[in-house]
Amino acid sequence: MRTVTRFAPSPTGLLHLGHAYAAWMAWRRAREAGGRFLLRIEDIDRARSRSEFVLAIKEDLLWLGFCWDEAIRVQSEHFEDYAGALRVLEAEGLLYPCFCTRADILEEVNRSASAQHAPSGGPVYPGTCRALGVAERRERIEAGQKYALRLDMQLALARVSGPLWFEEEGEGRVYCCPERFGDVVLARKDTPASYHLCVTYDDAVQGVTLVTRAEDLKPATHVHRLLQALLGLPTPRYAHHPLVRDSNGVRLAKRHNAPSLRSLREAGFSAEAVRAMIAQVTGSRSLG
Repeated sequence: MRTVTRFAPSPTGLLHLGHAYAAWMAWRRAREAGGRFLLRIEDIDRARSRSEFVLAIKEDLLWLGFCWDEAIRVQSEHFEDYAGALRVLEAEGLLYPCFCTRADILEEVNRSASAQHAPSGGPVYPGTCRALGVAERRERIEAGQKYALRLDMQLALARVSGPLWFEEEGEGRVYCCPERFGDVVLARKDTPASYHLCVTYDDAVQGVTLVTRAEDLKPATHVHRLLQALLGLPTPRYAHHPLVRDSNGVRLAKRHNAPSLRSLREAGFSAEAVRAMIAQVTGSRSLG
């Protein structure tokens, strides 16, 4: 099967060296295999996404020499696609409305001596709204109460036959435990579809065969694999790479004001110099 990879940044800020490394990993694997490298803009967070950052993403990638092979997929243009996937899960009785605020959840978790935490570090949703009856759900929705759509994890796992696993490069089969995440949110009123749903759907519809991304997203693959099984979507191979960190060991991130590629370019650095910087901080021999 021809290798298809993707780089899928969110346009909520300028790209930095960590993004450049992630893009290079996907671009290199596609080029080495004679496959295709795709660019996807993950802008489901409409409050923080900016068109100027979309333009900057394209400029930075082209400046570094990482050209993509097809039209860019922009998630905000495909909300109806994700709604269709949600309808499939809803028809199977796998979704329920959750009216809890973050404060409600935190209060409930603090009251419980046996509260669990997800791999991401946050508390696992205690299932407060799962037991609400159909009539009460309808009444609260018709009253205009805000709600999120959660996946009923227990019911979802009951619909899957056999153990779930994915192929991780360097490890082989990784067996999945999506229950560690609890009843994950798949949609909110202000965000018609969650990261989990969108990325799973998009990788399938774009024909991605190899997902290269940072190791902090590896736990989320357990949820993505479950959604693939529930929606009848193919499962790509995965290759999670180390995060790029600064000299103090801190992960490069927008919220930590990591130097942007644009600022490096404006300071006079060439694309070759920036590629050499990425190779140095990641321990790679080169990014040629």
